[in-house]
Amino acid sequence: MTGYGRVSNSFDDKVINVEVRSLNSKYTDIRVKIPQNYKEKEHELRKIVSDKALRGKIEITIEVETGNGGDEYGLNEALFRRYHQELSRLTNELQIPTADMLQAILRLPNVVGAAADTIDDKEWAAVHKTVDGALAKFTEFRTVEGNALKEDLLLRVNNIASLLARLDPEEEERITKLRQRMRQSLEEHLGKDKVDDNRFEQEILFYLEKIDITEEKVRLEQHCKYFIEELEKQQPLKGRKLSFISQEMGREINTMGAKAYSSNIQKLVVEMKDELEKIKEQVANTV
Repeated sequence: MTGYGRVSNSFDDKVINVEVRSLNSKYTDIRVKIPQNYKEKEHELRKIVSDKALRGKIEITIEVETGNGGDEYGLNEALFRRYHQELSRLTNELQIPTADMLQAILRLPNVVGAAADTIDDKEWAAVHKTVDGALAKFTEFRTVEGNALKEDLLLRVNNIASLLARLDPEEEERITKLRQRMRQSLEEHLGKDKVDDNRFEQEILFYLEKIDITEEKVRLEQHCKYFIEELEKQQPLKGRKLSFISQEMGREINTMGAKAYSSNIQKLVVEMKDELEKIKEQVANTV
């Protein structure tokens, strides 16, 4: 699910800004944007983020500003001079305009880098604290979104349960209509006196057994209850299990639709499918 958190803290003459944001993803994909002198801590930083953010396409950005408001970066003057010397020679020889040479050199690797090569323990402790703060806000953002998502999912599942309860009277009427239609068809083709009532009842029972949806209704009701139970649990990473349950719900609904032989039941099945599709869309966004 989506999430966002940003925190700024001061350390000596610096301001450390940490921003964490995420987009929906089935897997954990962490992108890190940090100053060059923090690279040695990247592995540790990734673990901190993965432990607390759990899942999603997550991007963490750390920016360090100096006391004068500028970024904590320095210029490699020796390398800049070498690039400038060589590029000036080539531009003179090849008669190439030099209008954008400055910007071109600044974009070359290692010309602009962090002012320090490493980070000391005190500064890393300050960064760690700031990262924790940003992740706390990030989690709070997700919690608010998750609660809204939970309410919507509960609404959709309860809607399916309500539609399921409306099937019983429709199914009784369906059986009565099927019996009457089959009886009328036999009498029209064979004549009323030639219809064997016992054989007719046997065939009716066999046919009704094939289109009976009692088992599907029971299983769908259980799936709905199970879905709500899992949704109410106070634990992370429930999205995959909810996805599996919704797939099972879909199987039962599809089977009922295939056995319906009733326009009214088909309409209820279509409404169930509509609610289920909304559930699947929302579940894909859960952690």
